[in-house]
Amino acid sequence: MPFVDLHSTDDFASIYYQTNSQFGNVGGFDPEKPTVLILHPMFFDTQWLDYHWGDPRLYKNFNLIALDMRCSGKTVCRSSPRHDTWVEAADVALCHLKLRLPPCHVLALEPTAVCVALRFAVLFPELCLSLALCNVPSAHEPEWQFGILDETMKRWCFAKDMETFEHGGVEAVNLLCGYDNDPDLYDDAIAYLALRTPKDQRVRVAESFGVYANVSVYFVPLPFGVEFKSPTTLQRTPLRPEELAEIKQAVLILHGEINDMHPIEHAERLGDLLTSAKGGPVVCTIMSGASNMSFNRNTAAMLNSIYSRFILQRVDRARSDLRTADISIKERMQMALFKLADIMERTDMGSKDPLSPMSFSCLSEVSIQKQTELLAEYTEAETPFSPLGPDGRPLRKYSDREGRHWFEGGPGGLSIADVASLPPQTRPKPEKEVKTGRRNTLQNLDLSLSLPSSASVSTELIKTSLAKIVANPTTVLGRAMVSA
Repeated sequence: MPFVDLHSTDDFASIYYQTNSQFGNVGGFDPEKPTVLILHPMFFDTQWLDYHWGDPRLYKNFNLIALDMRCSGKTVCRSSPRHDTWVEAADVALCHLKLRLPPCHVLALEPTAVCVALRFAVLFPELCLSLALCNVPSAHEPEWQFGILDETMKRWCFAKDMETFEHGGVEAVNLLCGYDNDPDLYDDAIAYLALRTPKDQRVRVAESFGVYANVSVYFVPLPFGVEFKSPTTLQRTPLRPEELAEIKQAVLILHGEINDMHPIEHAERLGDLLTSAKGGPVVCTIMSGASNMSFNRNTAAMLNSIYSRFILQRVDRARSDLRTADISIKERMQMALFKLADIMERTDMGSKDPLSPMSFSCLSEVSIQKQTELLAEYTEAETPFSPLGPDGRPLRKYSDREGRHWFEGGPGGLSIADVASLPPQTRPKPEKEVKTGRRNTLQNLDLSLSLPSSASVSTELIKTSLAKIVANPTTVLGRAMVSA
């Protein structure tokens, strides 16, 4: 994969990317086709875009380019507690300018990418032709969502055995992609997560989580007397209605119908705030779409169909000739930095290095301190277990695990006793069978079942879905966790 080097006085990064051109570079783009810039989902990378990359409605009609964000894929960068979505937007802009890309249609997949795309459109409007935002996050998420994600990350990053690691991986997939997934997705996703467990990779996971915890699409004041707190940050940097009103490009908002993390009301609210969008923002619901619509063949196909028609029918067709530099990259980034200083009302930002993406960070000192503590926790913590073998590959597939625990999570997410997992028991046959004229009577049903005692069940092996328990406060455990 080719890459773009971003170097400055206080930061460096090598941003890897891929294209659908014949030789994998932007020089092979067809100038007659529009160009689409794809931002991948959180915790994953451009390798997980096959359902978009291989759809003829996209690769035949558009030039495609996808960037690996910081802490994702093959991208190499220095870990920093100042990393936020404004930094990611600056990365995208620098890559865009260095590659001399034409103005692009931006397809943002899932919450973090949505926030990056909006900030990119605000600071660099001439580089963005349209926006497609998939699964808009909420402005203020409940604390239990961060708690579940934080607990899931610790299970997969600091697991003491293979079962705990795989359970943490399953919880991560369920939380990020929904609960109705193809079995192969669990194999591929858990194997991918296994490669993120080494000590140096765990820091990248924690940094990605910190970026997600600090994102906010738009500003909504909290109700009187309500205080927002999250495990990693105390302050977010949302876009105000004034900045959102500056977005004049055509906007398509796609939202999953069964998105448990972010209800569709947030997408509709964002649509109301984009008052200057060309032709008005279009909000579409994807049937059976969950928290991540890119990993399901059917929902990704619906997304590609709607998106391709939107670009070809609702947006003026644009060529993809490589841009000539009207001004230097440093001058254009300086203009964006001045604009961001005005937005955030921080005059000190204008004096920073415009070629450093970290100069665009808008985190407060409190948030930076929290990020520093989070990164230190994932850097210094040691775990004797690794799901990787001596060859650096996962020890096994999730579907190849031997047997199942008797208290394994069922299809609904809650833990159930699986009779098939219990050891067989021999019972003496009755001396005389009781026969009646009716079937399925109580005399013919054997309701006895010997289960292990509750004292023999280890708390570390109870495989249950935290999201289902906390989201359902009617259960005793759910009420206890919510009240706590």
